[in-house]
Amino acid sequence: MTIYDDVFGKSFPFAIGFDRTFQLLNRADHLHDTSNYPPYNIVKIDAENFSVEVAVAGFGKKDISITKEKEVLLIEGKKENLNEDTEYVHRGLSGRTFNRKFTLADDIEVKGADMKDGILSVSLERIIPEEDKPVEIKIK
Repeated sequence: MTIYDDVFGKSFPFAIGFDRTFQLLNRADHLHDTSNYPPYNIVKIDAENFSVEVAVAGFGKKDISITKEKEVLLIEGKKENLNEDTEYVHRGLSGRTFNRKFTLADDIEVKGADMKDGILSVSLERIIPEEDKPVEIKIK
């Protein structure tokens, strides 16, 4: 039996069968990164569609990887060809390695990604299984 002391403390001693929910919430809390690099937006397009927008100026498509493992969306950036011989008077574009993790609900699927004008957009869609959709009952 698992007892959740991390985020929830002893707040839910009466909750039975919610282990998965508590695990997801606890994982989301642990994924929280105090770094604000790179900046990002989460856009709600409509009830079923979302977009994660990440500012990736200076990164090419080959420098970025996007993976989804279970409920975690991971966006990583790593510059391969840093020219160490370049002398900068001022360097305001970071270009440093990064990773951003987002916890997704069970019914959220990654539909694709594109990059335009230094913004990486990852499209997400809520897919409601047939068994969870409302069913209209006909009156006889």
